[in-house]
Amino acid sequence: MQARQKKSVNISTVFVLGILVFSLVPLFLKMDSFNLSNSFLQLNTIFLSILIEAIPFVLIGVLIAGFIQIFITEDHIRAWIPKNKFLAVLMSCIVGAAFPACECGIVPIVRRLIGKGVPLYAGVGFLLTGPLINPIVILSTYMAFGNDMEMALLRMGVGFVAALAIALVVSFLFRTNQLKNAKEHSHSHTRVKKKQPLVPKISEMFKHSIDEFFDMSKHLIAGAFVAAFLQTYVSTQSLLQLGETQFQSTIVMMALAFVLSLCSEADAFIGASFRNVFPTTSILAFLVYGPMIDFKNTIMLLSVFKAKFVVVLFILITSIVFLFVTLSSLL
Repeated sequence: MQARQKKSVNISTVFVLGILVFSLVPLFLKMDSFNLSNSFLQLNTIFLSILIEAIPFVLIGVLIAGFIQIFITEDHIRAWIPKNKFLAVLMSCIVGAAFPACECGIVPIVRRLIGKGVPLYAGVGFLLTGPLINPIVILSTYMAFGNDMEMALLRMGVGFVAALAIALVVSFLFRTNQLKNAKEHSHSHTRVKKKQPLVPKISEMFKHSIDEFFDMSKHLIAGAFVAAFLQTYVSTQSLLQLGETQFQSTIVMMALAFVLSLCSEADAFIGASFRNVFPTTSILAFLVYGPMIDFKNTIMLLSVFKAKFVVVLFILITSIVFLFVTLSSLL
């Protein structure tokens, strides 16, 4: 087991270093000597900007995941989570709404919580609301739209209700936690002694956080690279031309949110730039959909959960967000 884990860490390290070298080397080369194309430089710039934006939140996420792994026991989880499904989902959505995390940093946290015994549906509620309607996101939305609370409140209200609905549907569709290597997660908890001095516990926490970071970072880098590739070589203007009706423009803005893979703390400023192009409903779809699911986040989810669950979750998020955003236009 240890040899296999060591091999996995080495492969991850080589993969991460390879992509980073590919991205960083052009910064130190004489551009005239290598005749690098503008599109390649743009790809490189977008890729690095996504990484720089996401990595701090991933680091915060893995530290919290390490804390949960060492200091939070199954008994704590059982005491905190209501047995009633609806109450459990409601509590997870409320906690997520108060928790400042982006869609990348929250994935390792949710994996640890579910591995510790949090029901899948409660984990999904936390996963969806954390990046979407936390205080930092609401404040940035308020500022991006000219200190106007309307869009911030719409984002918060529609996002919360949509997350609640998605998590409730998940509670009826899936009975197990849907984690990859679920047995490995369950056995790992027994290796940590409950009664242990604080310093060794903190050391174990950092060890788990480092392992978690390497496990998550390779998927983040892969997702960020593909997202940068799509932004570079897929014409945004051609997508915008498809949004003639409100139905089409909503689909286009959701597609843009998925492809651009923006951090939820900054996406409101991009969404606000489309105010003169698309109606409010479409921009709201962009702001609600992107933090729930985007390309880099999907890659990270596939590394944690079974593929069938991720596909179903993607369909649920897409359909329910579209439905709720459309209904909001009737209010």
